[in-house]
Amino acid sequence: MILLSKAVKDLVDGQAKFPDWNKRDDIKSALKVGLILLLDELGYPLVERDEVYVEIFEQAENFKKYSNL
Repeated sequence: MILLSKAVKDLVDGQAKFPDWNKRDDIKSALKVGLILLLDELGYPLVERDEVYVEIFEQAENFKKYSNL
């Protein structure tokens, strides 16, 4: 899980470098695709529910919001 967490953080950091990353659908889509590929690469089964991706996105949004304080 530590490897997955670090990989997800790196992926989010790469997508969240744009000022309005959390409002752009193209970046959100790229993040979702990146998460799908990352989970597959690490041997996790396909997640068919969007709630998982929404939760990861919300956590990333909160992290970016409060890490700049």
